[in-house]
Amino acid sequence: MDTRQPKRLLIGVTGGIAAYKVAELARLLHKDGFDLQVVMTRAATHFVGPATFQALTGKPVFTDMWDPRADSGMVHIELSRDRGAIVIAPASADFIAKVVHGIGDDLLSTLCLARECPLIVAPAMNRQMWENPATQRNLALLAHDGVTILGPASGDQACGEMGMGRLLEPDELRQGIVAALQPKLLAGKRVLITAGPTREAIDPVRVITNLSSGKMGYAVARAAYEAGAEVTLVSGPTCLAAPFGVTRIGVISAEDMLRSVQAHLATSDIFVAVAAVADFRPARPATQKIKRRNRPETVEMIPNPDILGYAASLPGGPFCVGFAAETEKLDEQAQEKRRAKNLPLLAANLVQNALGTEDNALLLFDDAGRHELPHASKLELARQLIAHIAQLHGRTPRRHAVADHSTPGAVIP
Repeated sequence: MDTRQPKRLLIGVTGGIAAYKVAELARLLHKDGFDLQVVMTRAATHFVGPATFQALTGKPVFTDMWDPRADSGMVHIELSRDRGAIVIAPASADFIAKVVHGIGDDLLSTLCLARECPLIVAPAMNRQMWENPATQRNLALLAHDGVTILGPASGDQACGEMGMGRLLEPDELRQGIVAALQPKLLAGKRVLITAGPTREAIDPVRVITNLSSGKMGYAVARAAYEAGAEVTLVSGPTCLAAPFGVTRIGVISAEDMLRSVQAHLATSDIFVAVAAVADFRPARPATQKIKRRNRPETVEMIPNPDILGYAASLPGGPFCVGFAAETEKLDEQAQEKRRAKNLPLLAANLVQNALGTEDNALLLFDDAGRHELPHASKLELARQLIAHIAQLHGRTPRRHAVADHSTPGAVIP
């Protein structure tokens, strides 16, 4: 019987200065509810002591092939049998070479040879070692063997140089590990997502905007990446960091957002419009700051482009998903919006329960009816939404080639 569980990980730490980051990674994963077993190479113990990881995980650390604590005496077999994955971080050039060529000369390398679970590798090394053709060949073989490779990043290195080879930051690693464990419901798909508010200028320092935090849209982007999609996130102004693995394009106004969306629609399989786009904008924004003494009696407003309506009207366009944030009559107004824009799926919530919060509840409306997603974290809701999108998209073939874009910045009713 398969006893592996995704929430149980074996963390393998190899010798490198970046080992200190893995202590923070262990703390973050433990906080997320992961059961962690740490195995260290002898070299790793010269950088971070085993006691550090024992304190962070609540479990003793293994370093020796001949550790007597294994009931059968076969610690190299037993440690990984109930684990959802083995994560090697940092993965040195030496250890990567061992894995590629099937060398098992210590506990951790033998565990990788004897594993029945997925392997995730986070390389970290000096830039010359990273650029060495032998290292690049080894990484290509790892990828060919189905190993997930996270990173590395480019930046300052302990040797004082700058370049590729830097271990990803702990939260990036956490997101990458979690993503690797999720079902790949959208593998091979390209997903375009909008998120956050827009800002419409009154003058160079004053704007019309809304209270959207962007958290739901960013959660949807992360969930889509976790599901195996190539994700582009077109985001209005927020304080949020882009989810790991997601390409973010920053925009300000609704017209900016329209142009960015237009540039990516033709190559997108799915478009999820989560952004709270301003419906109107000032007709003639002032070029200089309006002084109090010269304040206008009125500000004339004109309609902004309906980005979702535009995307949904394209012959052969992507599978379109809308969001509706209402203050009352949620079902009625959400259904009306879905019909008006001819959407296969619309997600709706009450504004007063969602803006700026970490959790939410959603109602999904599609041709089959109404589906309730109970109160949960926005990330969990986003994962459920992506699963629903994947199910519907699999039954909805793309129609034709995407039509030519309209003039960028045009007002689309």
